Amino acid sequence: MSNTTPTPAENLNKLVVFRRTAYLGLGRARDAMFELGDAVLRTRHANSFAELSLSLAFRRKWPSVYEALQDSRPDRAALRRLYLAQLAWVKRPLLVGDHTAWSRLEAPTLRDRTIEHQPTPVPGAKPITVGQGYSTLVWVPESQGSWALPLAHERIASDSSPLRMMVAQLRQVCPHLDERGLVLLDAEYGCAPFVKDSADIPCDKLMRLRSNLCLRTAPPPYPGWGRPAVHGRKFKFRDARTWGKPTETLAVDDPDLGHLLIRLWANLHFLKAPGHPLWVMRIERPHARGTRRDPRVLWLAWCGAPPPPLHASWRLYFRRPTVDHWYRFIKHSLFWTLPCLKTPEQAERWSDLMPLLTWELWLARPLVTDHALPWQKHLALLTPGRVRQSLEPLFAQIGTPAQLPKPRGKSPGWPTGRPRTKAPRYAIVKKRPKHN
Repeated sequence: MSNTTPTPAENLNKLVVFRRTAYLGLGRARDAMFELGDAVLRTRHANSFAELSLSLAFRRKWPSVYEALQDSRPDRAALRRLYLAQLAWVKRPLLVGDHTAWSRLEAPTLRDRTIEHQPTPVPGAKPITVGQGYSTLVWVPESQGSWALPLAHERIASDSSPLRMMVAQLRQVCPHLDERGLVLLDAEYGCAPFVKDSADIPCDKLMRLRSNLCLRTAPPPYPGWGRPAVHGRKFKFRDARTWGKPTETLAVDDPDLGHLLIRLWANLHFLKAPGHPLWVMRIERPHARGTRRDPRVLWLAWCGAPPPPLHASWRLYFRRPTVDHWYRFIKHSLFWTLPCLKTPEQAERWSDLMPLLTWELWLARPLVTDHALPWQKHLALLTPGRVRQSLEPLFAQIGTPAQLPKPRGKSPGWPTGRPRTKAPRYAIVKKRPKHN
């Protein structure tokens, strides 16, 4: 494929084709769903979900914002194929996997609520909430910046887990990539079950490891009698005497991170996954503050094909926080957690719009100019938020594939004499009940 820069006309046509294809992939009630997405992109502030109907992009009445989520049936497989088609030119896709919580503390009528992890700024408080978890797999298109483009964003049911959900999403995405991808994962995924379950997926994984782990080295040569050894000696992260000589060592003076000492050990493995070798990397930053967000020591594990040289691989993991930027963006700017929806299915259909809107912003980036507010600085590289606040002239130019609404008269309302019943209440699902 040619490496020439696309012309503005080509970029505009690409965005128009993307919007039309996405419109067809929204299934039933696609007109209201598509206009709801445009209303999200063109609304700066909303105190309630119904306020999105006040946008000029939403040509229907306010009950249609709820009816759209009730009636729609987005084709998630078709939308995923549309997102993957945008990666056709990428030689080495860099993916990030993570999960987040949609807190619904006061929603007893919402089915399938679970206890989810959510960091809290209150010292001593438990980092949990009650709601529903969502697993996300994003593509990081640039070596710097905050752009993260989701390929999958799905609810984690109470009978599933973040690990199983991430394995399923990797199976949906990685076999359809033109090149072997690299997936960056947090410490929750750095465990033997995830390594074994995802071993047959065509991708490499770079995972953070907890600092209290104990791995095993490769077994010694077979002595000629007895059962062959499966494990070698222990490799305790907190005991430097067990490390042995590293395979490779690198000292770096980085302008952003300062002085770093990086060491790599080959052919280690988890105790419960002896058939899956790991390359373990220890990144030491002596001048770091030693906090959770700024640790002095970072343990990483590479799983899959042999990693590139240490000088080319140690910096890759520092692109993982882009998914956190995306979570913050959809919660604060795209109103993801604003509606108080009644069923998990409605929440899933609403969540299907979040990747679609993010991809629209990415494709619109080369077509808009920065409309900075009076108190904002102009940016050379536009962020998702800056593209969003500059979309109005572009949307006025390209229009919308959604059809005009067809009024169907006034609703008769609730039938006279029909009794009203309370919505059923559901208990919070505990995934790991305690056994006495």
